[in-house]
Amino acid sequence: MRVLVVYCHPVETSFHAALHQEVLRNLRAAGHEVDDCDLYAEGFDPVLSREERLGYHEVPSNQLPLKRHVERLQWAEGIVFCFPTWCFGLPAMLKGYFDRLFMPGVAFDLSDPKNVKPMLTNIQRISAVVTYGRPRWVAWYMGDPPRKIVTRYMLRLTGKQARVDYHAHYHMNVATEPQLKRFMQRVGSAMARFA
Repeated sequence: MRVLVVYCHPVETSFHAALHQEVLRNLRAAGHEVDDCDLYAEGFDPVLSREERLGYHEVPSNQLPLKRHVERLQWAEGIVFCFPTWCFGLPAMLKGYFDRLFMPGVAFDLSDPKNVKPMLTNIQRISAVVTYGRPRWVAWYMGDPPRKIVTRYMLRLTGKQARVDYHAHYHMNVATEPQLKRFMQRVGSAMARFA
């Protein structure tokens, strides 16, 4: 399977950086063709400019500023998001990736606004590896936007045909080494059987 890994964390020594490497290692070992999109390392600009917003509905010229990212997304059969949760949401860099890339003509067909059609039907498999600083119940109380973006929004963009899983480690602020090790193993096993 062709898998796009979208990684978003600025610190190369973080636990999430180690998770990212575990994701890549196990996907490749399982024989998948992997495109590793490290948003920070690639210097992705998350800001939707005035010009981009004005041309947002102009298909296909709206895709020109992100042509290479559009191609990578359209190439993929599977996608794995790997990111921390900050302020109970996506990191700004990743939110900007969604704001700029998931546009008309790429993620959905808006030619009939009353009947929006999904366009990411090439994506058959979606997964996420996510960490939270707070416990699960607090994320639930806050509505857990990252979980909904991956398990609901992304699923809709595939025409509800993709299989989705969400691997979350909550309460990182008090996590012990054995807990982190177990989560790392869980992520590795999930990526090893990603299909």
